Amino acid sequence: TPMYFFLTNLSFVDICSSSTIIPKMLMNTQTQSKLITYEGCLCQIYFFMLFAGLDIYLLTVMAYDRFVAICHPLHYTVIMNPQLCRLLVLISWIMSILHALLQTLMILWLSFCTKVEIPHFFCELNQMIQLACSYTFLNNMVMYFAVVLMAGGPFIGILYSYSKIVSSILRISSVQGKYKTFSTCASHLSVVSLFYCMGLGVYLSSAATQSSHASAVALVMYAVVTPMLNPFIYSLRNKDIKEALMRFSGMAALKGSTVQG
Repeated sequence: TPMYFFLTNLSFVDICSSSTIIPKMLMNTQTQSKLITYEGCLCQIYFFMLFAGLDIYLLTVMAYDRFVAICHPLHYTVIMNPQLCRLLVLISWIMSILHALLQTLMILWLSFCTKVEIPHFFCELNQMIQLACSYTFLNNMVMYFAVVLMAGGPFIGILYSYSKIVSSILRISSVQGKYKTFSTCASHLSVVSLFYCMGLGVYLSSAATQSSHASAVALVMYAVVTPMLNPFIYSLRNKDIKEALMRFSGMAALKGSTVQG
C-alpha cells in the first residue's frame, strides 16, 4: 500500500512535469511562433524545477520503502505507516517548492537585453543565467550547490539503501528466493537508472558540445520521454495491473463479438 501511495504521487508529478513544457512546445509548432513572455518563462522555470525536484525526492523515498520492505519485513507495516508516508511526501513538496522559489527569485535579480533568444524549446535555468547581461556569479554558485545538494544527496541515499538491500539479498540461501526478493526492486531500480542517466546525459551534452540541437534532444529525452516511460515500467512489473488489463481486453473482445452477432 505505501508503494501504491508513492506511485500515485510520482505519476501525478510526471503528468505535471510534462504539462509544464509540452503544451507550449505544441503551440509553438502549430503557430510557428516561438515567442514567450518574461512571466511565462519564469513560470516554466519554476514549475519545471519544482516537479524535477519532486521526482528526485519521491524516488529516494521509494528507495527507502524498498529498503524497509526487504531488510525489515516484519516491521514494514509499523515503520511505513500512513502518517510517515504522508509526512515524507509533504517534506518532498516543501523542499521542492522552496528550492524552485529560490532559483526563480534569483532570476528576477538579473537584467536581460531587449531581445533574448533561448536555444532550447523551453526556458531552462542554466540557459537563462548564461543569457543575462548582469553579474551571474552568485546565481551560478547557488545553482551548482543546489544540484549537488538536491541530486547528489538523494542519490547517495538511494545507493545506501540498495547497498543494504543487496547485502540482505546475498544472505538468502535459495536462488529462487534471491530472484523473488530482487524482482520487487526491479521497477524502481529501472526508473532511478533511467532518470539519473537521462539527467546526466543532459548536463554532459550541454558541457561537451555547443550544439543547441544535441542539447534539445537530450532535454526532450529527460523532460518528456522519461516521465512517459515510468508508468509503463511499473505497469509491466505489476501483477494487479496486468490482471486488470487482461480482464479489460477480455471484456472488450466479448463486447466486440456480441456486436458482430
